Amino acid sequence: MTENQSSRSALFLGLFIFLGLGLLGYLLGHAAMQVKGLDRTVVVKGLSELEVPADTAIWPIRFQDASNELPALFDSIQAKNKLVTEFLALHGIKSEEITSEPPTVTDLHAQNYGDKRNIEFRYTGASVITVYSTNVAAVRKAMADIITLGRKGVAIAGDDYEHKPEFVFTKLNDQKPKMIAEATQNARAVAEKFAADSKSSIGRIKSATQGQFTIENRDKTTPYIKRIRVVSTVEYYLAD
Repeated sequence: MTENQSSRSALFLGLFIFLGLGLLGYLLGHAAMQVKGLDRTVVVKGLSELEVPADTAIWPIRFQDASNELPALFDSIQAKNKLVTEFLALHGIKSEEITSEPPTVTDLHAQNYGDKRNIEFRYTGASVITVYSTNVAAVRKAMADIITLGRKGVAIAGDDYEHKPEFVFTKLNDQKPKMIAEATQNARAVAEKFAADSKSSIGRIKSATQGQFTIENRDKTTPYIKRIRVVSTVEYYLAD
């Protein structure tokens, strides 16, 4: 092959490579514009809320007692435990829904601090009886009538943070399907409004995320009424 022929071949090869790269760049750019056009989306959130009554009540009843004689203190605690269980039974709470913890007793003379000369009672004791019941109405009625025990000499400890009553909703799984459906529908309604305002239409779902379910008291005064809440996040494609 002559030198001129080699030069012409190299020229043609370079020209073909240049044209090929140009065509490839055009095709890639055109494809990128198409992908960008298809990737127009809107992200919306849908909320679902529901109020339900609690289905389980947990009520720890803690009372205190004191005496200078240890046997007398235990006898008194035992007698008051009986008063509490009888009180609960009268309000429709079953025996299998009531549990008693061993009493705790403190010997104040055995403490390493404080002026023991001003101690009126050497021994103090506390007992906890816990109600775990699905009869929430009966428990609430008994709680409203707790003053009856006070009249019988049972000193209920009402300011004990560790023994606060609780109301629980345990049937969340029964509510999840309809709440997820409602949250998704609400999200779509928001997306459709956005699409209408932007002169577009809603396409298929690109992605969806279900938020965590939360259960809270409706307010501080009605802990036996619960508010369930869930937020779903949905991303829709937009079409012209």
